[in-house]
Amino acid sequence: KPPSSIISSGTPHVCPPGRSETHHELELGVIIGERARHVSVDKAMQYVGGYCLALDMTDREGQQQAKSAGKPWTMAKAWDTSCPVSQFVAVAEVPDYQVLNMWLKVNGERSPRQFGSPSQMIFDIPTLISEVSKFHTLEPFDIILTGTPEGVGPVYPGDTITAGITELDIELRVPIVSWESVI
Repeated sequence: KPPSSIISSGTPHVCPPGRSETHHELELGVIIGERARHVSVDKAMQYVGGYCLALDMTDREGQQQAKSAGKPWTMAKAWDTSCPVSQFVAVAEVPDYQVLNMWLKVNGERSPRQFGSPSQMIFDIPTLISEVSKFHTLEPFDIILTGTPEGVGPVYPGDTITAGITELDIELRVPIVSWESVI
């Protein structure tokens, strides 16, 4: 994701140009603490500086169009405001990332649309860091998004996403606005 995609809690997320919705994907963000290149799985956690909660907002219609045409999905995942993130939490404050419980609600729903833990991920964080560092040199403050639990879905202008990590007392609040409202 480009730097222009990253926004903090409270900053409006703008639907992609020409679209009236976007889809939320709740993810744990792993913040790189020092330069990492060709890192082995067994040493990968030494490069983690901290964590955050992230939303990998997706233009699902654009993603499907790109897939059908055999093109990359970059534009469907990386426009301005497409990666809201919470405050960063130092790795020393998170004894075991696997037991964190992440949740997401839209418009204050009583039960979360998404709820999950990193222990449910297909690939663990050391594996992700190792694989990414084979192809991309990771720099301090780079963020790796780790994958999303069940329950992804659309949001529309006027909606508000709230998401959190229970054990870290983190909450992310993201109002959704239309592209037309900001141009």
